[in-house]
Amino acid sequence: MNYLNKLNPKQREAAVHKDGPLLILAGAGSGKTSTMTHRIAWLIKDEHVPPYNILAVTFTNKAAAEMRERVEALIGPAPRMWILTFHSACLRMLRRDAGLLGYEGGFAVYDPTDQKTVMKNCIKEQRVDDKKFTPAYVLAVISDCKEKGMDAKGYAADSEGSYTAQVVAPLFHAYEKALKKNNAMDFDDLILNAVRLLETAPEILAHYQDRFKYIMVDEYQDTNSMQYRFISLLAKERGNICVVGDDDQCIYQWRGADINNILDFEKDFRNAKVVKLEQNYRSYGNILNCAHSVIENNKSRKGKKLWTDKGSGEKITYRCWEDEKQEAAFVAHEITRLCEQGMAYKDFAVLYRANAQSRTFEEALSAGSVPYRVLGGLRYYDRKEIKDVLAYMRLVQNPADDLAFIRAVNEPKRGVGGKTLEKLASLAEERGEGLLALASDGDALGALPAKAAAEVGRMAALIRELSAEKDNLRVSDIYERLLTGTGYLRSLEAQESVEAEGRIENLLEFISVIKSYEKDEPDISIAEFMERIALISDIDNHDSDEDAVALMTLHSAKGLEFPVVFMPGMEDGLFPGWRSLEKQGGIEEERRLCYVGMTRAKEKLYLTRARQRTLYGKTDYTMESSFLRELDKSYLDGDNIRGNSGPLFHKPRTGNDGYAEKETARPFNQLKYAKESVERQAAAGDGLKLKNGDKLFHGKFGEGLVLEADEKTVTVVFGAAGVKKLSRNLAPVTILSED
Repeated sequence: MNYLNKLNPKQREAAVHKDGPLLILAGAGSGKTSTMTHRIAWLIKDEHVPPYNILAVTFTNKAAAEMRERVEALIGPAPRMWILTFHSACLRMLRRDAGLLGYEGGFAVYDPTDQKTVMKNCIKEQRVDDKKFTPAYVLAVISDCKEKGMDAKGYAADSEGSYTAQVVAPLFHAYEKALKKNNAMDFDDLILNAVRLLETAPEILAHYQDRFKYIMVDEYQDTNSMQYRFISLLAKERGNICVVGDDDQCIYQWRGADINNILDFEKDFRNAKVVKLEQNYRSYGNILNCAHSVIENNKSRKGKKLWTDKGSGEKITYRCWEDEKQEAAFVAHEITRLCEQGMAYKDFAVLYRANAQSRTFEEALSAGSVPYRVLGGLRYYDRKEIKDVLAYMRLVQNPADDLAFIRAVNEPKRGVGGKTLEKLASLAEERGEGLLALASDGDALGALPAKAAAEVGRMAALIRELSAEKDNLRVSDIYERLLTGTGYLRSLEAQESVEAEGRIENLLEFISVIKSYEKDEPDISIAEFMERIALISDIDNHDSDEDAVALMTLHSAKGLEFPVVFMPGMEDGLFPGWRSLEKQGGIEEERRLCYVGMTRAKEKLYLTRARQRTLYGKTDYTMESSFLRELDKSYLDGDNIRGNSGPLFHKPRTGNDGYAEKETARPFNQLKYAKESVERQAAAGDGLKLKNGDKLFHGKFGEGLVLEADEKTVTVVFGAAGVKKLSRNLAPVTILSED
């Protein structure tokens, strides 16, 4: 048993527990994987349990492979032991016995691309509007149902009277039918059908209960309803189940994880032994104590406190800056300063709550020649939605840009496939015209299906109109018109998915980019703006293996660690986000996310915020995050936090009197406000009844007097810009006087 000497007393206590249910509450950085692998090794080596009788399940192939490697490093090869992901374990069972559920043994497993293809066909057959009910949205509803063990009939009954259910339930049924016809399952079906198999075939359940005498589950706090049922069925006979997890790190409830699985373990499995792993091997004491002062405010938790024998280390640094640019500049400066003292770029991570926050850090790091990489996502300017809208803007700037047309023409979907594009390209070459010019020709559009021709024609008309008026419009006016006029924003809203929401955030954040340039250069043209963006987007393409600062969301950071961590945007409404106010348990999950972020830091932790922040194109004064107000101030160094007196809002600095408090409501839905603002701004000039002599305000040229107005144009004299002839449909104007 010498190999067990490497474990601390609590780890060893858990590792040598043999029979009966065991809950290992493993705090961040407490060595849970080592404890699990040593327990498996002990069962096999010292208790002579055949590897065949052990099942260990986790969530990722990487985690399963690491666990197997570490076990075999202790005991040698164990070929008949199941150390698998949930999906892999269920797939093995179904390969053997899916015939009992009406499937053939060689059934296919459809990936997300396959699922989308099937759903597109179902939507087409059911004659459903695929803009209101996109494949992605319908599949998300179906996935949520399957995670709860619900089929199409169950969903229809559960959602009776709902308009959405009236549309989605028949699609759900058609999707199920199509998969069964193709002898196929999707990933959700693997767990759902494995549970059905165990529940409806007593002999199969008995077989696996007899085989898996010892069951272990990693990351138990992340299990959903069906995964819980799967494990409970297998463990019911003997009760030899060991689960490892941390209720303080349950941050995926929005993805179906049920924190009650770990909170209620002792109710579900009577006489369970509980072992808390509280010794942390990652972080210094000040980081752990500060993180604990936040998480202890959660009511739904088991209760534990991490400690370390590494010493206190440096205090947590808190800084409050005037705006997000100063905040990002500080982060870039600190990284450079610490690297000059001997640290490497890869020692640093910037963890943010929303993807849209990454832009200011990418720009600040680029300006300081600091290499970086974005983990769990693309660099801001490399994201699909940003490249799509930039393609539209390139067309406005240069209508002859065929490459931009090819990218934009089917974003959102307009029924223009590859073959249709080839036909248009051939015709354009034959005529010696650009693709946009061809798309403006009614005769040429006859090569397209009627619906596609109409959509492409509208797109081309909008581009032509904006291009003709580009000198009379601000870049932000052009962009907002493109977002709404092309239907791009509307198509994302219709998807109602987390991914689509993230894309909308990035698109609205791009307004901040544009307005930042317009603030510094009020007369910047679209051509000049596009040149600036091209220079930014072409630099710092680094390999993931390079020595580079890591930028990522807090959700992506779980399971990782870095010597130095920055957590920016510590403001109510951003972190915790406004969404957390709208759902039960939302604030507690946000607090767990804060705890996860703080405990990624090994040596040094920075918390920062901005007094005012421009996000999604709107500048607002902010209030300190409620999580900052919960911190034990004795572990902090730097700027002051106002304390625990409730929400705090700041006014701009006025003389030497500091920052006065301002009473206001709770954080509002910033994203919703930004979307509505874009729609209002884009339609600012629509429907105005302008007449000679009216005074108006133009977004680019300022105040002016109407000299002449007709149905399509209006001629206005401005003080500095002189006489301008404007398009009534596009001019960003408001009437000041009608006298």
